[in-house]
Amino acid sequence: MEEGKKKGDVYSHSDTSKVNLPDDEWKKILPPEVYNIAREKGTEWAFTGKYWNSKEKGTYYCAACGQPLFVSDAKFESSCGWPSFFEPVSKSSVIYAPDNSHGMHRTEVLCGRCKSHLGHVFDDGPPPTGLRYCINSVILDFEQATEVDKQFSTKEEKEKE
Repeated sequence: MEEGKKKGDVYSHSDTSKVNLPDDEWKKILPPEVYNIAREKGTEWAFTGKYWNSKEKGTYYCAACGQPLFVSDAKFESSCGWPSFFEPVSKSSVIYAPDNSHGMHRTEVLCGRCKSHLGHVFDDGPPPTGLRYCINSVILDFEQATEVDKQFSTKEEKEKE
């Protein structure tokens, strides 16, 4: 979401309480493009989202409520055109629902805090999970890791080699 724009009283990176607002309230809080994905289960065009090809280190949050969803260490290049991750931050970060729309049998991924539509999960991802969380950039906020975090992760990567 754009810097300096009010994100609503429910937006928090640390509050874990469930958010259950009616759609008319969400419509007041969210920009139209976020509302479309989050509440109307829309999708952005492949290869157009701001994070599909990002290699920045940091954390991805739900753009509707601020819930931590994914970290960049779980992001991988899947060539599908959307940001892809092999696991969420925690088991409670996301929830799942069957999606049989458009003549397909898929598993929808929703924010575990506010139940906003994020994307879908497929079983064709890399180890260690074998999963590919295919997520819309529009519903993600990103916070870049601090220099200390980056140095620590770079040191860890070198030690693994």
